[in-house]
Formats: sequence, C-alpha cells, structure tokens
Amino acid sequence: MVKIDNIELPDFPLLLAPMEDVSDPPFRALCKEQGADVVYTEFVSSEGLIRNAAKSVMKLDIYEKERPVGIQIFGANLESMLQTIDIVAESKPDIIDINFGCPVKKVVSKGAGAGILKDVCLMEQLTAEMVKRTNIPITVKTRLGWDHDSIRIVEVAERLQDVGCKAIAIHGRTRAQMYKGNADWKPIADVKNNPRMHIPVFGNGDVDTPEKAVEMRDSYGLDGAMIGRASIGNPWFFKQVKHFFKTGEHLAPISIEERVEAARRHLQMAIAWKGETLGVFETRRHYTNYFKNIPHFKELRTKMVTSDQPEDVFAAFDEVLEQFADFQFTE
Repeated sequence: MVKIDNIELPDFPLLLAPMEDVSDPPFRALCKEQGADVVYTEFVSSEGLIRNAAKSVMKLDIYEKERPVGIQIFGANLESMLQTIDIVAESKPDIIDINFGCPVKKVVSKGAGAGILKDVCLMEQLTAEMVKRTNIPITVKTRLGWDHDSIRIVEVAERLQDVGCKAIAIHGRTRAQMYKGNADWKPIADVKNNPRMHIPVFGNGDVDTPEKAVEMRDSYGLDGAMIGRASIGNPWFFKQVKHFFKTGEHLAPISIEERVEAARRHLQMAIAWKGETLGVFETRRHYTNYFKNIPHFKELRTKMVTSDQPEDVFAAFDEVLEQFADFQFTE
C-alpha cells in the first residue's frame, strides 16, 4: 500500500498527470473508469485565480466520482500562492499539487513551473508556507533540474519533504530537454533510494507501454507511475497496465465499438461541462489516438477535427462504426 498523507492507494498506483487542455473533468472521468488511481486537474494559474479569471476558476470543478483528486496550481509569488491555497481549498480537493515542472516558455518566463528550478530556496519556501496554510496534503510535481549541469533532485526532494511535502512526482527530463530525448529514471530512483526519504516518489515520463510501467516498478523501485501523453485518446491505458501487472499478458485490443462509445461520451461530457464551442474544439486532440492505426481514416478524421458543429462530429462517429465495423485492432 502507498499512502499520500492519510490517502491510501494500492501498491504501485497509476496517476493521471495534470495536462493543460487535456485532464479536464470529462477526460478524468474516463480515465478513472479505466483504472486511474489518482487524477489531477489541468494546472491552474495562481494569478488567474486571485483575479477571478473565468478559465482558471472553471478548472476547480471536481466531482465525487473522481476522488482521490488533486488540483494542481502554479505560480512564483508567495502571497498569490497563499491566496490561491485558500481559494482552492473551497473546492475540497484531496490533494493540492504544486507545479514546479512545466517547461513552457510563458510559464517559465514568470519564474513559475520549471523556472523555479533556478531558485531551490524559493521552491522550498513556497512549499513550506503552503503546507502551513492548509490541512490538505501538499504534493509537488517537478523535473530533474533546469539543465544537465544543475541536477540536484536528490537534495531538492529531501528539502521539500522536510518542509512537509507529502509526495513528489518527478519527470525524468530537465527543463532544457523539454520533451526531447529519453526520460532518465535513474535520478528518480536515486531519490527513492535516499535513506532519508519516506514520502512516495512517483516517476513520470515515457511510460507508454505496460512493460515500461513494470520496469519503473521492478527495476527502478519507484512507488508509482504518473501517466501523461500515453493516456491522450487512450483512457484504457490504465486498465491495460493493470491487466499486464496481474497476468503478464497484454489486454485484448480495444474494439472499434468501445472506442467510438468513449469518443462519443467524451464529447458529450465536454459539451455539457464547457459548452459546444470549447467542448468540440478541445476534444479534437484525442481523436487521432482514439482511432489510431485505422487505415484510410483521413477523411473521417478531417470531419471530426474541422467541424464546429457537434452533430457533424457525432455523425462522423456513426460513419466509423459503419465503415470499420469489422476492423480488428492489433496491440
């Protein structure tokens, strides 16, 4: 059993990573149904929240069926972050996660996300003050370091733990790498193997097959895996990994009917939550993966990703069933 403060999780839990414009309530619901043990919101701007920006406030929507659920926030100003804690606490999340890892320029340029890796003392101070502000468990998601020459993740993790951080998820790349190259899990294992560490250490980056999840668990000894890009358009990834853990075999390929049903429900929930325009637009990125490897699919995919009208997208889903009813997916 793995525990984040008083939250009990199974051995080697699978966590849905916070992803901008991806891990919204509809997608989190699908992933939860398919075996995700903890889900996280899209990251929320502290400055946006304290200014009551509609898009930021909307990201605080969480539902009972998602629990345990974490709300992730980012920022670099202590007073703003403390005000954000108070606002976020009203949504009653199970976890508040601090984003110290986003590599995107518009975030980093403000000293937030991975930008704070240049100032470990500030990173420690922010975490300490936020822990003091709330009884909700505070966790952190970060990267190995700013660049290859500044990797101090063992020290950083220890310092964050010592000021009250209840778990840490580490992406196996530096900020300089962005998402290029291969994730390096060895420094994450070094954090886990530090005899002073007693909080859960979760690995993130390149877990895109059940075999890699097994490797992260058995060869690197981490406490769990945080899944990001592998789940986009593939909420079944969590179920596939757990099936492999249990049997040593791959789950049978997801059928065309199940894929269409998931895509349809995803769009329906997205429209119900954020309205037709955003619901249609922000669900588009998932369709390529929902229907990956179907031959001669370009025309139907074009219908799905270019129309602004939900009825056109739903009609395209029906066409998928009609045209590819006998198509057999491979692993």
